[in-house]
Amino acid sequence: MTAYERSRIILRFADLLEQHTDEIAALETWDNGKPYEQAANTEIPMTVRLFRYYAGWADKIHGLTVPADGPYHVQTLHEPIGVAGQIIPWNFPMLMFSWKVGPALACGNTVVIKTAEQTPLSAVYAAKLFHEAGLPEGVLNVVSGFGPTAGAALASHMEVDKLAFTGSTDTGKIVLELASKSNLKPVTLELGGKSAFIVCEDADVDQAVELSHSAVFFNQGQCCCAGSRTFVHEHVYNEFVEKARARAMNRSVGDPFKVGIEQGPQVDSDQFEKILRCIRSGVESGAILETGGDRFGSNGYYIQPTVFSNVQDDMSIAKEEIFGPVQSILKFKDLDEVIKRANNSRYGLAAGIFTHNLDTANTLSRALKVGTVWINCYDVFDAAVPFGGYKMSGNGREKGIYSLNNYLQVKAVVTALKNPSWL
Repeated sequence: MTAYERSRIILRFADLLEQHTDEIAALETWDNGKPYEQAANTEIPMTVRLFRYYAGWADKIHGLTVPADGPYHVQTLHEPIGVAGQIIPWNFPMLMFSWKVGPALACGNTVVIKTAEQTPLSAVYAAKLFHEAGLPEGVLNVVSGFGPTAGAALASHMEVDKLAFTGSTDTGKIVLELASKSNLKPVTLELGGKSAFIVCEDADVDQAVELSHSAVFFNQGQCCCAGSRTFVHEHVYNEFVEKARARAMNRSVGDPFKVGIEQGPQVDSDQFEKILRCIRSGVESGAILETGGDRFGSNGYYIQPTVFSNVQDDMSIAKEEIFGPVQSILKFKDLDEVIKRANNSRYGLAAGIFTHNLDTANTLSRALKVGTVWINCYDVFDAAVPFGGYKMSGNGREKGIYSLNNYLQVKAVVTALKNPSWL
């Protein structure tokens, strides 16, 4: 198929996706528990935008003509890598579907994608729309199943040429091991995080409180780049804690299909129980529970928006990825201290910096060992902006031009010139 034809199919699919926003958003809410308004107004439009972005790339992928020493014509070809195996998580099912499938199809690959067992519905619906858009049979294949069976089979399959995984760091290690023991297929990993949200002395406290709240509690806290370590300068610490507590207490929790609800239930009982254990650990370790700390209501997997102050770096709530609506607020004195403490993590996915001082912003953005730095904003996910992590937050990048490299092979073609007298 020509690159232009690929582009046309992806664009038609994006149009169909947009037309069926209501149905897909409802499936996301049924599966995941996230507020319907969040899915319909934010995540599905972002998914549509990403597919349109990669549709634009399909006929612009090309190699180079390379000058060589001697009578040779040298060119490079950028070819599809082949069969792309992809494993996506349950926290943003449709968005993660787009991050994986968009660049893979734009480059001309075929895809076998495994959905999370908790959230299988939206990808199956999207595959149906893709075929309506004209995608040939066999190009996009959706497998629903469990990690130890379906996921392991995909990771270790000898005829899968490339593997992309998004999920926990522990599972990422298993996926990487399985791939290396099979055919040494290249693997990209987008894994966990414990991102630092740094509020400097000169920051707009009200704005920082609101954005730090969103950075932690968005999607029930089930976000790999959640700003779950909130570092606040000692001069504004008390004011920040008071306002953060008040904001959490006013967060609307309930039926995710109702208008105005900010937080629905956690995805399942396992996640629900894990988060409650983490909260109990925070209390037992000496952190001050400012608000929340228990289940919300008596039915369903709802958890109260929880805020801890007096959090220390060695506490588990400051080190481990909770993946729930729990904010840990830590106090710092100066930039050197907060740089050292923020980087003292096995993760390196993202960070937020709140300051009006350009020198401070530049210093922190270069010193922090993370894949994304947001300055006076957070969770900005443009289709063209790459996303990925340092350290145990993974390798490779999703989105933007960088993601194309994950799904291409580079071939050098060298041709001898018969009459090089003109050289």
